[in-house]
Amino acid sequence: MKDIYLDNSATTKLDDEVMEYMSSFNKSFYANPSSIHRFGYLVEEEIKKHTKTFADLIGADPSELIWTSGGTESNNLAILGYAYAHKKEGTGIITTKIEHPSVLRACEKLSSDGYDVKYLDVDSTGHIDLKALEENITDNIILVSIMYVNNEIGSVQDIDAIGKLIKEKNKNTAFHVDFVQGFGKYKVTCKKNHIDFLSISSHKFNGPKGVGALYKKNEKRILPLSYGGGQQQGLRSGTLNTLGIVGMVEAAKKYYDDFDDINSRLLRIRDYLIDSLANLSNKYDNIYINTKKDSSFAPHIVSVSFKGIRSEVLVHALEEKGIYVSSGSACSSHSKKVSDTLVAIGLDKNLIDSTIRVSLGRYNDIGEIDTFITELDKLIPSLDIRKR
Repeated sequence: MKDIYLDNSATTKLDDEVMEYMSSFNKSFYANPSSIHRFGYLVEEEIKKHTKTFADLIGADPSELIWTSGGTESNNLAILGYAYAHKKEGTGIITTKIEHPSVLRACEKLSSDGYDVKYLDVDSTGHIDLKALEENITDNIILVSIMYVNNEIGSVQDIDAIGKLIKEKNKNTAFHVDFVQGFGKYKVTCKKNHIDFLSISSHKFNGPKGVGALYKKNEKRILPLSYGGGQQQGLRSGTLNTLGIVGMVEAAKKYYDDFDDINSRLLRIRDYLIDSLANLSNKYDNIYINTKKDSSFAPHIVSVSFKGIRSEVLVHALEEKGIYVSSGSACSSHSKKVSDTLVAIGLDKNLIDSTIRVSLGRYNDIGEIDTFITELDKLIPSLDIRKR
């Protein structure tokens, strides 16, 4: 039986054509883009060309893109870089209780540095209350950071409405969006959506690992977190990852070319998976589906809990069958820390350590879901500790 990979929110398979593109590119353009000789200049021009292509996809100017090592660095650079640059104007930060660890830990760092961080509650479906956000935006709030798609349960925030609200309440408050799980599933136009900072990571949409981007509105000032040769306007020093950048842009282009087809397929498979789990729950009393079949949830993430079965045990049992899922967020799955997201949505404490995430990608199909459900049906009776 072939392996069935259902952990695409952790990372996606590098697209074969993207890999071939990168290999071919590297044969001709391998010089340092900071070098002053002609070879270096040619590489720099290629980076500029690819930067413009990517900027066009998100409605930005090429000068507003900073290439990074991925989502974590992009989130840290936006949040810490902006907060440190604007401490004289205010120390208030707003985020939510279900953000990615790279946002939550950055905010904890700011708290230890004297900033006033407010964490918005979410409802049982993982969505914020816009009225609560509005009430918390005061003159002291310099930054709001809210993710587009939650990486554990797939809840989608109304980023357009949030952006409008922020700017109407305090036009000086910057808005940062963690778009790592959203890119390829949704489209944004940064200037129209009132976004000042946008974080993106290549390996979530079949691009190479170790490369990402931060959109920074030209008018917004940040301080660098690293120092060196002054590349990228002095905001992110270091030799540019040329091969990673061109691979990321090529993967993004491919995703956008098939955007509607990919996402309609993902949505059909997601809904089929949820229906299949619901049917299985008629047989077993320990299945709780945390993701809903509506537009307030992303098309590629399904969170489901199995009472009486530890998620780690289930993950490894499925692994033995050649099926790969995740216990919550793979970014921190080796940590024993309880999931911030599952706690925030009020999930029963007996289910928090019994929750897995099934995340879909462009290469998955209905047949793989049928196999997954079949194997689950076999495993549940033997793994449920309540039956022993």
